[in-house]
Amino acid sequence: MNGAGHRPAVFFIPPHLPFLDALVAGIRSRTGDDPLTLSRVTVLLPTRRACRSLSEAFLRASGGQPLLLPRLRPVGDAAGEDEMTFGADGGGGDAATAAAEIPPAIPSLRRLLLLSRLVLRWGESHAPAPLLPGQAAVLARELARFLDETQADGCDLACLADLVPAEYAEHWQLVLRFLAVVAEHWPEILKAEGALDPAEYRNQMLRTQAAAWRRNPPPHLVVAAGLGGGMPALDELVETVARLPNGAVVVPGIDTATADDEETWQAVRADPAHPQHLAALLLDRLEIAPAEIHPWPAPGIEGGPAARIALAAEALRPAAATDRWRDIAPWRPDAIHGMWRLDCPGPQEEAAAVALLMRQRLERPGETAALVTPDRGLARRVAAELRRWNIEVDDSAGTKLSLTPPGVFLRLVLDAAAFELAPLPLLALGKHPLAAAGMRPAAFRDEMRRLERRLLRGPRPAPGVEGLLAALPAGDEEGLRPVIERIGAAMAPLLAALAEPDSSLAGLLAAHVAAAEALAATPEAAGADALWRAEAGETAAQFLAEVASAADAFPALAGKDYPALFEALLAEAVVRPRYGRHPRLAIWGLLEARLQHADLMILGGLNEGTWPPETEGDPWLSRPMRREFGLSPPERRVGLAAHDFSQALGAREVVLTRAVRIEGTPTVPSRWLLRLDTVLRAGKMTAGLPQPESILEWQALLDRPAERLAIAPPAPTPPVAARPRRLSVTQIETWRRDPYAIYARTILKLYALDPLDADPGAAERGEVIHHALDQFVAEWPAPQKLPPDAEARLIAIGREAFGPALSRPGVWAFWWPRFERVARWFVAVERERRQELAATFTEVQGSLTFDAPAGPFTLTGKADRIDRTLGGGLVVIDYKTGGVPTKEDVTLGFSPQLLLEAAIGAAGGFPGVAAEPAAEIAYWRLTGGNPAGEIETRGGGDPDEVRRLVAEAVEGLRSLVARFDDPATPYLATPRPERAPRYSDYGHLARLKEWSLATDVSG
Repeated sequence: MNGAGHRPAVFFIPPHLPFLDALVAGIRSRTGDDPLTLSRVTVLLPTRRACRSLSEAFLRASGGQPLLLPRLRPVGDAAGEDEMTFGADGGGGDAATAAAEIPPAIPSLRRLLLLSRLVLRWGESHAPAPLLPGQAAVLARELARFLDETQADGCDLACLADLVPAEYAEHWQLVLRFLAVVAEHWPEILKAEGALDPAEYRNQMLRTQAAAWRRNPPPHLVVAAGLGGGMPALDELVETVARLPNGAVVVPGIDTATADDEETWQAVRADPAHPQHLAALLLDRLEIAPAEIHPWPAPGIEGGPAARIALAAEALRPAAATDRWRDIAPWRPDAIHGMWRLDCPGPQEEAAAVALLMRQRLERPGETAALVTPDRGLARRVAAELRRWNIEVDDSAGTKLSLTPPGVFLRLVLDAAAFELAPLPLLALGKHPLAAAGMRPAAFRDEMRRLERRLLRGPRPAPGVEGLLAALPAGDEEGLRPVIERIGAAMAPLLAALAEPDSSLAGLLAAHVAAAEALAATPEAAGADALWRAEAGETAAQFLAEVASAADAFPALAGKDYPALFEALLAEAVVRPRYGRHPRLAIWGLLEARLQHADLMILGGLNEGTWPPETEGDPWLSRPMRREFGLSPPERRVGLAAHDFSQALGAREVVLTRAVRIEGTPTVPSRWLLRLDTVLRAGKMTAGLPQPESILEWQALLDRPAERLAIAPPAPTPPVAARPRRLSVTQIETWRRDPYAIYARTILKLYALDPLDADPGAAERGEVIHHALDQFVAEWPAPQKLPPDAEARLIAIGREAFGPALSRPGVWAFWWPRFERVARWFVAVERERRQELAATFTEVQGSLTFDAPAGPFTLTGKADRIDRTLGGGLVVIDYKTGGVPTKEDVTLGFSPQLLLEAAIGAAGGFPGVAAEPAAEIAYWRLTGGNPAGEIETRGGGDPDEVRRLVAEAVEGLRSLVARFDDPATPYLATPRPERAPRYSDYGHLARLKEWSLATDVSG
C-alpha cells in the first residue's frame, strides 16, 4: 500500500495553548483508553529535550499514573542511530536493512581533527604564513559548521565550481579555491573513515525512513510535531507523514488571521525573518493552502489569553505590510492581560529581578516559571542569584566544560607548563581547589601562599623548577624546597613534552593528563578519583578519551603549539546535568524552549544583537555566493528566533526583560519590543506594557543592609611608647598628608607586598636613572671638569645600570631613548654649572635629632645631591622622574622633603658635608621628553627666603612631633582630603571609599 496519494493531514496548535500538553490531549483523544494503542503511536519531535518534555506532559495528563508511552523520536537535531530505529515503526525488515547499511556519523572531535589536518596541509602551500595547529582547529570548526549547513540545505559541494570565482574579489577567490580543495578531498577522507558527516547521516536516515513509510505505511498513528521548513530531508519525511493514512503533521503557532490574508501571507513567504516563514514554505511543499489546515483537537487544555495572538501577530507583521498599522483598531484590555515589561539598569539588576520573579512564582502551589534567553551570561547570573535561596536550577543549555572546575584545572595546568612555572600561572594553578600535589589541599594552599610571599612577588624568577630553586634564599630557612620539588615532579612529563620540537597529539595529551592527575592527588585519593568525579569530571574524562581516540588523525606538532590546540578543542564541550534540578523552575535556551510552556515565561535579554541575534556575515561565502550556491539566507536565523519569541508570548503570563546599559554602554531594545510599542500606540494603548509591581525596588533591597550605619574614619591612638621616634624626610611628608599610613607601616609593621611578576615601573625607572647619575657624578665630582666624551660615558653607565631590563621590548623602545635624551641634557647642564661649584656630594645620608615632649626624635634623610657653591651656601637637589611638588605644597609644609634635608645640612647632619645654610633648593625634572629636563627652584632663588622656609619646616616638624607625642592625638587617614597623597598602600585598610563618600543616613 502506498500512502503518497492521500491528502496531507496538517493541523496547528495556536500559540496561546501549551503545545506539548495540547499535543498529548489530541493523541489521547485518538487512541482512547487502550494503553497498548498509545504505545504503538510514533511521535517525531525536533529535539531530545522536546522528547523528554513530551514524556512529562503524558505523565501530567495521566495524573501521575504509569502508562506505556508512544515511541518518541528526535529528528530535528543530529540524533544517533539508537534514537532513529527502523522497522518497528512500520518500515518492515527492508527498512532496518537499509538503515544498517548507512555508514555511522563520524565523531565530532575526530572530524574536527581531520579537518584541522586538511586545513594545515592547505595552509602549507597557500596561506601567506604557515598556520599553527590552534588556528587550524578554529578554522576547522567553522568549516565543520559550513559543511553541516550545506548538507542540511541539500547543497552539493561539487557545485562550488559553478560560482565563477573570477567574478569575485581576490579574497573570495582564495576562499573558493580552499573550499574546492575540501570538496575534492573531504569525501575521500570520510570514505576512508567509513563514516558520514553528522548532517548527512541524519539526511540519509530521514530519507530512508521516509522511503520505508511510503512503501509500507505503518498501521498506527504517526505524528510529526513542531517540524518542517527549510531542511529538505526533514521536509521530505514530514511530507511523507502528512500523506500517510494514519499520519498527522502538527505545526506550532500558525496565526489563522495572517494566513487567511493572501497579501500578507505572500509577504510572509518572501520574508525569511518572519516567524511563520518556514511554515509557509512547508505548506507550499505540501501544496495546501493555509485555510486547509485545521486546529489540533486539544480537549480540556487551557492557555493564555487568545486575544494576545492578534497583538503578537500584528507586532511581527512582515515589514512589507506594516503600512496597515495606520488602520489598527483600538486594542481591548485583555490583549495585554498577563504581559509585563521590565527595563533594568544593567545585566546584574536584570538577573536579580528575573530571579525574584521566579522565586515569587514558587509561592503559588504547583505553578511553574521559566527563563527563556539566548544570553548565556544572563542565564548564569540568574542561576547564581537563585542560589541565595538554595535553589538549584537546570540551565538546559549546559555549562561550557572550560568553565567547570576540572576544565579550568586542566587549562591552568597547561598554562603553568607553557609559561615554565611563571608566577601568575603557577599561583593560579596552586590555589585551585583541585590542586594538592599529594598533600592535603588546605596544606598545599598554605605552602603556595608562603611560596608567593617569599619567592614569586617582585621580579620573575628564572624559568622552570630550576629557576624557582635557584631563587631560594641561602639555606632555605622557609623550607620551600619540598613544595617546589613536588610541583616539579608532577609537572616534569608535561614540561618535557612541551619542550619537544616534534610530538604526537596522543603523547602530549597523555603528559597533560598525567600532570593534572599528579597535581590533583591527595593522601586519601588518587588524582584520577579527584578529577574525574561528578558530572563535570565525567564529561572531562569523556572529552579527553575522545581526543585520545581521535589523536591519530592529527599530524605531529611542536609541543609549544599544544596549548592553543587544546583550547580550541575544548571550546565546544558542554556539561549538562543528567537530571533536572528543580521541578518547577527552569532556564532554557531558545532551542530547549521550543514547543515548551510554563505558567510564567520570562523572556530575557531582549536587546538587539542578542534576541534577535546579529545577522552575521558568512566567513566562507558572500551573500550573492550563498544565494547562487543554494544556502538559506542569514535572516532565517532571525525568523527562527522570532518564532520562538512569538510562541513564548502565548504563555498565560509573560514578562519581557532587558538591560538598558551593558558595561556602561546604552543598548538598543529588541526590534520586537519596538514593534510592540508601535502597535500598542497605534491601538490607543499609549502607556505600553505595564511593569511588574515593585520588582526593581525589591531587587535594590536584596543586597542593601537592613540598617545603614554611619562609618567614621579610623582614628587609632596607640600608646606613645609605640609611636615612632625616628622617621625619614619622605615619611614626614606622608605623616602630614596621611598619618594613618605611618601608623600602619611603623606601628603595625604592615608592608605592601611586591606585585607578582613585576616589570620595572615608574619607580624602578627612577631608581635606575638615580643610580646612573649618582655613579657619574661620583666619578667626576665638582669642581672637576667633565671629560670631552662625558655624554658617551654617562650613556655607558646608564646601559650598565639598566642591565638585563634592556632586553625587555618596552624598556628598549620607550625608556632607553628617554634616558639618552636625559643624559644629553644632564651633561650640558653640568658643564655650565660646574663653573660655579666648589664641591658636589651625591646620595649622602644624614640625620638630625632634637628634643620632643616624649623624648628625642630623629629625622633621617638621603639627599640625591648637594652642591656647595663658590659663593657659599648649599644647593639641595632632588632628581624627579615624575611629578614635582607645587610651590604651594612646599611653602605650606606638605612637601617638606628638600627643606628638611636643607635643615640637616645646616646642622652638619650629612657626614663629609660641612654645616652650612642652604642657598637654594631645586627639583631636577628628568622626563626625557620635550624638554628632556627642567630645573624648578623653590624659594624664588632668594637665599634668605630659602632659609626662612627651612626654619618654618623645622618648626612645623617640631610642632607635628609634639602633637603626636600627645597620646590623645589619633593617626587619621587623610585628615585633609585635598592634600591626600596620590597613592597609598593603606587606603583599603583605612576603608577610605566607605567613609569618605558617606552620606547622611538619617534621610
